[in-house]
Amino acid sequence: MTIIAHERFQGAADEIEYETDRATPAGTGAAAITLKGLEKSFGSNRVLRGINLHIPAGQFVAVIGKSGCGKSTLLRILMGLDEPTSGELHFENPDGADSEANARIVFQEPRLLPWLSVAENVAVGLGDGIDKRVAAAEVEAVLGEVQLAEKVKEWPARLSGGQRQRIALARALVSKPGVLALDEPLGALDALTRITMQELLNRVWRELGFTAVLVTHDVSEAVHLADRVIVLDEGRVALDLAIPYPHPRRHGNPELAELEGRLLAVILGTDTAH
Repeated sequence: MTIIAHERFQGAADEIEYETDRATPAGTGAAAITLKGLEKSFGSNRVLRGINLHIPAGQFVAVIGKSGCGKSTLLRILMGLDEPTSGELHFENPDGADSEANARIVFQEPRLLPWLSVAENVAVGLGDGIDKRVAAAEVEAVLGEVQLAEKVKEWPARLSGGQRQRIALARALVSKPGVLALDEPLGALDALTRITMQELLNRVWRELGFTAVLVTHDVSEAVHLADRVIVLDEGRVALDLAIPYPHPRRHGNPELAELEGRLLAVILGTDTAH
C-alpha cells in the first residue's frame, strides 16, 4: 500500500497523526481508484468477497448497505488503515498510470485537538516542514471554503457540532487531496445542520475536484451527493447505480426519491430483480 494513516491515543486525549507517502505532490489533481478481486477476511469471516470497481478521477461515489456489509472495511483499505487479504488496489493519475495518492479521511467524530486553536487544528493537515506564512495562507483559504474564516483563533470547545465537523473537513482539505474518504461524517448532526453540511460538501467537491468516497447509512444523502451509489451486501457489490442528475440537487426531487426507493429495495431484499 502507498498510504499510511494511523491514529495515536495518549491518555484521555486523542492525538491524530496522519502520514502520507507522497511520490506525487499534493494538489496535482484527483486520482482514479481501481479495485480488482479485493478480499478481506478476519479469521474465518470473509468481510469483502471479490470487490471489482473502477472509480474515475473526480467522481463522487457513495457506499451504502446494512451494518456489517463491509462498507467501513472497504474505506479503511482505501486509506491504508487495513491491508486486503488478497486482490489489488491501484490509484491512477490522469494519464492512467499507477501513482501515489494524496488521500485524506473525515470521520464521524471531528477528532479535533482541544489544546490547539482552529487554525492550528487545520494546519495539522499540512504536516511538518511547511513555511509558517505559507501554512497560514493555506489555512485561511480553506477556512474560507468551509465558511469559518472568522473562527481562525477560536478554540474547538467553543464551536457547535456542525462547526467542529467543518473544521475537520478543512483539516482534510488543506493538503489538496486527490482522494477524500468520508466515513459517516454527518451522522452525528441534527437534521437541519446535516442538510447544510451536505450542501457545503457538495460545493467544495465541485470547486476542488477531488475524488470522493462516502460511506453512509443515509440513502437520501447518498443520492443527493453522489454521482454513483454502490450497494454492498455481505461483502459483495449488489448494485452499482449511476445518479444521472446534475449538481447541485434539490431535496424532495421526485426523480431522486424514485432512485432512493430502488436502493432501499435492494438493501432490504425486496427487489426481486437483484
